[in-house]
Amino acid sequence: MVVRNGAHAPLIEGDEHGFSDHAEDDIFKESDITSPSAFIWALTFAAGISGLLFGYDTGVISSTLVSIGKDLGHPLTTLDKGLITSSTSLGALIASPVAGLLADMIGRKPIILIADVLFITGALSQAAITSVFGMVVGRSIVGFAVGGASLVVPLYISELSPSPFRGKLVTLSILFITAGQVVAYIIGYALSMQRNGWRWMVGLGAVPAVLQFGLMLVLPESPRWLVKDGRSPQARNVLRKVYAAGKDHAVEEVLHAIKTEIVEEEATNNNMSTSAMGNQPHTWLTRPRNRFAELFCVGGNRRALTIACLLQGLQQLCGFNSLMYFSATIFSLLDFDSPTLTSLSIAVTNFVCTLLALIIIDHVGRRRLLLLSIPVMVVGLIASSVSYEYLGHPSWVHGSASSTPGVAQSPWAVVILIAITIYVCGYAIGLGNIAWQQSELFPLSVRSLGCGLATATNWGSNFVVGLTFLPMMEYLTPVWTFAIYSLICIVGWVCCWAIYPETRGLGLEDVRDLLRDSYGVEESLRRAKLRDL
Repeated sequence: MVVRNGAHAPLIEGDEHGFSDHAEDDIFKESDITSPSAFIWALTFAAGISGLLFGYDTGVISSTLVSIGKDLGHPLTTLDKGLITSSTSLGALIASPVAGLLADMIGRKPIILIADVLFITGALSQAAITSVFGMVVGRSIVGFAVGGASLVVPLYISELSPSPFRGKLVTLSILFITAGQVVAYIIGYALSMQRNGWRWMVGLGAVPAVLQFGLMLVLPESPRWLVKDGRSPQARNVLRKVYAAGKDHAVEEVLHAIKTEIVEEEATNNNMSTSAMGNQPHTWLTRPRNRFAELFCVGGNRRALTIACLLQGLQQLCGFNSLMYFSATIFSLLDFDSPTLTSLSIAVTNFVCTLLALIIIDHVGRRRLLLLSIPVMVVGLIASSVSYEYLGHPSWVHGSASSTPGVAQSPWAVVILIAITIYVCGYAIGLGNIAWQQSELFPLSVRSLGCGLATATNWGSNFVVGLTFLPMMEYLTPVWTFAIYSLICIVGWVCCWAIYPETRGLGLEDVRDLLRDSYGVEESLRRAKLRDL
């Protein structure tokens, strides 16, 4: 953005919306900064350990469910498996909006530290339990940690990242999730034949949490939250580390933009508060109520929330995490010799394609990547549905896979594996990481709350999918289960095409102006073309 001198001069040069044609790119030309600083890389890796924990706890349950046997008192039923897997999602659903409010009040960093404590507690409690109820409680505690971490970590990284690299750095945190899933499947395969091996599977989740807790103690708070909290000098020091030596001009430009946004948002919030409350006294509920009012009553904020909730809901309702939770069960149904090892191939595919997304996201753009990748998911889902039909889809009996004789020799079982791999490729390149770019949609005053509600949408949808997948496979058959997921993807693609603008290269303080009067799709595409010239 271009800032003019003078107290009464316009803050941002540009069109009638106060939106610069080149936005924050004017600060970051190739001659100024060509890559993230060592500090921001180190910070992203440290914060990304939460993603590793998230991915590990998502992936390890797949191996755990086929390894528990009767260790919890009886063989697990379909209901038991559904409750164990969905309890994590339910915990995350409850924690996400609460973490959103707390992140606004006490900062981003403390939420990550609290999540680490919960990860440690949940992992150790799961390793020690002897009942299904105890397992549900342990998974719920992990869910509280996942809900807070999945909201705050992308937000924290986004608020510290220079705009040309924001997509890449946030995607790196998603890469940690896929790496955690790979690690979970490897450990699951190694321990699946050991007596009580599943207890080690879930208990080892405490190790990365201890490591991250120690690292986060020495890392700084988000500079945008620091400015909002009245600590501009500390924010300036953090930004100097982010942009490295010799970039003081960039630091001052960004700092000025943050302060300007805060002043404008506080004026808007004060006007709304006065209008809504009149002369009523302020209470402890005043601030959260004002934030909710600002989020839902201001058009640009409401549009940002709509987009974020759309992407987060679609990310789960497309059925992807059902593969993470139940992939070993699915491949056991198909009579693969090693269901856990076959699941590992899916996790590795997810990791590799997320790595590809990390490389190209800031070049191709969020919108284009999303619109190109969802049709790939549809192809994979339809191919899976058709293959199950020709396979003569095996049934599910009392929560266990009951295979049809000859399934392992059928080429259709291999086709299903290939189709699922194609689906995972499309997901990892697009929806799997783009939904988590949500923090760039919201202005600072409602960023943590908006991200909290959008993340709650994710986990609410995850809860529904985790609870319904096995019953759908049993009563609707795999053919219709995968067909329904493909239909959801098609509807989601149409919605994304209609309302999701391109935010590549825009500063966090600039996206607000893009969404001020409309969803800004056409305007965002025009500006993307200008940046590419």
